[in-house]
Amino acid sequence: MVVTQESVAVNGRRLTSREIADTLRERIRSGDLKPGERLPTQAELAGQFGVERGAVRQALRSLQDDGLLSHVSKGSPPRIAEPAPVSDEPQPTMVALAPRLTEAFSAPRVGIDAVCLTAQSLIPALGEPLRLIHEGRIRPERIDVRLLLPSRDINLAFPVSVDARPEDDDQVRRRWLAMRNAQGQVLQYNLQALRATHDIDVHVTFRALPFTPPVKLYLLNGVEALYAYYMVTRREEPTDSGTLEMYDTLGSESLLFSFETRAGRRDSAFVEQSQKWFDALWETISTDLTLS
Repeated sequence: MVVTQESVAVNGRRLTSREIADTLRERIRSGDLKPGERLPTQAELAGQFGVERGAVRQALRSLQDDGLLSHVSKGSPPRIAEPAPVSDEPQPTMVALAPRLTEAFSAPRVGIDAVCLTAQSLIPALGEPLRLIHEGRIRPERIDVRLLLPSRDINLAFPVSVDARPEDDDQVRRRWLAMRNAQGQVLQYNLQALRATHDIDVHVTFRALPFTPPVKLYLLNGVEALYAYYMVTRREEPTDSGTLEMYDTLGSESLLFSFETRAGRRDSAFVEQSQKWFDALWETISTDLTLS
């Protein structure tokens, strides 16, 4: 591995152990450093980064704690750790999304793209990475979040009333729209607050889709795609005038399938095609969306 001269100093000062760890972490997650590959010795890394060996040792221990390095010792160069085996049993979104987002937020530059019905699953899943940021355990330099949500101007495929009466459909639609807007605003506020509290460059953007997405998709830093089906079910919602029956989805319970670029050519192709699909929707048929 060769460390570029741009990495040796930032604004004329030496890099901290955290900055060294962030540089190596990004190269591991991008695939520049592959599982099983050896890093240079601590002395060589110290020379390449222009720092004392203690700063390198601390950075390597941090990466080992994150499960990204193995065999970290004074005697031999560490190796890039093999990725943890992916479970054959995908987990519900409410369980699987938070740790994936936490890992994504450990990178210096965070990029999250999502296609979903609302931000219902994203808000609780962001709780853990936000907590770690506030505790000073991770600190991304920039966060870019792009969300594609259904437009308020379309006839939704779901949620809809079972009886399809205009007054019932209108009630279901107003309920969904209020949730879409409120959850999006909470998400935007929680992330953009990091500008003031931690001086992190944060950008959160929404665009409206002209259709109801039948699946949810999360793209993390361009290296992982999380995919789940919206399972439509019949359920009841209590209202002031009685009970409203609707066809709706329980998105937080949908099983989330993970595809990672470092897992092989098949997964890498899925991530690449998913990103192209998202970008095409973002740049062509979606429209500006202001939550209100």
